[in-house]
Amino acid sequence: MPEIWFYHLELTPMQQALPELLDKVTQKGWRAYVHGLDEDHLDRLNEDLWTFRPDSFLAHGLETEVTPERQPVLLGLSGVMVNNPDVYVSVAPVEMPDVSAMKRCLVIFSGTDDNHLAWARDQWKRLKTNKMNLAYWKQNDSGRWEKMQ
Repeated sequence: MPEIWFYHLELTPMQQALPELLDKVTQKGWRAYVHGLDEDHLDRLNEDLWTFRPDSFLAHGLETEVTPERQPVLLGLSGVMVNNPDVYVSVAPVEMPDVSAMKRCLVIFSGTDDNHLAWARDQWKRLKTNKMNLAYWKQNDSGRWEKMQ
């Protein structure tokens, strides 16, 4: 079973946090599937991934584009992970697919979105009841991630 890490965004917006986390995923040689809720949100994240660092880019694509199975980072709405990822990333309150074959699962949620926050809490409770390997990451005052005990 994968490690399931919850990232509670309080200081950093999704469009800044997601590229940094995905960059760490790809540095490990892992592939990722980013699961969103609506096209507009994924389109914004898609743009952010192309422009988050002026000196480089994070190779990725949308599942609606040609050859999605070849993408190291695939953004989609369906939850069908055709790129055979090592990491599943939830960026919206969506129905999570079976992640049992993943190395890791990241649940990234905004502390300013009541719906997303309530959904993340429900996921935590459900997964904890199922004795999953969970970790909760929160930003400190300087914006760095700290694993909470």
